Order: sequence, then structure tokens, then C-alpha cells
Amino acid sequence: MIESLYGAQSLVLLILGVAALAMEVFAFVESLRYPASAYATAEKLTKKWWVGITGVAMLIGFAGMNQLFGVGLIPVVAAGVFLADVRPAIRRYTPTRGKGGATGRGPYGSW
Repeated sequence: MIESLYGAQSLVLLILGVAALAMEVFAFVESLRYPASAYATAEKLTKKWWVGITGVAMLIGFAGMNQLFGVGLIPVVAAGVFLADVRPAIRRYTPTRGKGGATGRGPYGSW
């Protein structure tokens, strides 16, 4: 019975670790997507810093996927700060890349 409980706990920690890694990868990709000027305009750390922070967070998250609590919590916090604070701020200063609509831009440029 104890082995099955340990197995269930290990499975839950693995699922949480994979979810945390997915968040860290998403934060890293998002930090790459936006131009450096948006970071400066939003008065956040530079793009290089955030790419570095989220990249290291992603690597640590991958290495410690089974150890989410403890050191594995630091990369989750770093990715969370980027996604909750930095990303919304830099999105305000980034031109929309949509297919027209309310932005006044058509599929081939401005109207």
C-alpha cells in the first residue's frame, strides 16, 4: 500500500513538473517574441535580461522536473513574474500583428 501511495505521489509531482516546465518554456518563447524597444518603453529589464532569466528558468525547470518544491520553485516564480507583470506591460507597446479588424489594418497593410 505504501508503494502505491508513493507511486501516486511521484505521478502527481511529475505532472506538476511537466506543467511547470510548459509554463517556463512558454515564458521563454514569449520573451523572445517581443522587440527590445517594448521592454525599454515599458520600463522593464532589458530583453537580454528577460531572455536570460526565462532561459535559465527553463533549464533549471527541465533539470529539476521531479523536484518541483524547493529549488524547482524558483524557475516557476521567475516565469510567473514574466508572464504576470512583464508580458502584459510590453504587449501594450507592441504593434498588433493581426489580420485587420478593429486595428484598421488589412491583410496587406493599413487601409
